Amino acid sequence: MSTTLAVPVSADDHIQGDPGAPVTLVEYGDFQCPACAMAYPLVKAIQRRHGADVAFVFRHFPLAEAHPFARLAAEVAEGAAAQGRFWDMHDWLYENQDDWVPYGAEGLEAGLRALSLDEARVAEAMRSPAVEARIRHDFMGGVRSGVNGTPGFYVNGALFQGDFDTLQQVIAEVIAQSR
Repeated sequence: MSTTLAVPVSADDHIQGDPGAPVTLVEYGDFQCPACAMAYPLVKAIQRRHGADVAFVFRHFPLAEAHPFARLAAEVAEGAAAQGRFWDMHDWLYENQDDWVPYGAEGLEAGLRALSLDEARVAEAMRSPAVEARIRHDFMGGVRSGVNGTPGFYVNGALFQGDFDTLQQVIAEVIAQSR
């Protein structure tokens, strides 16, 4: 199994923060995954704590067999991205996971309304072959990188396995070494 990121971070990725930051934290995530939803506020805490020293990258890794609405949620997030609102939808999906998952597609539609997105434009974007290609590219890159569950994290291209306290420590050490 690979322990390094097989697909380098690029301008095509969904990135929050400076791509030149000392730390690039990549998450392979599934919007229906309960563990990803639990990790979400911890990632936000890392971003707040380390600010400009961390670039956060999200890549889709929908585990459709375990989570029947994960792929549709990824498509909705990409539909929102077509309106420049990927991160808004990313956050909404995790913050409201307990509310939308029981309702599937109808629950996801509630997210579009909550964010005042143009539902017709989202639906049109979701039908685009580019959305399918994007999700497949992310997923296959995760497979080649050794992701076998979600969330899967990489720090500066190296697979991270451990708890969030350790992740915080690793990130702080990398930042300290960059100074």
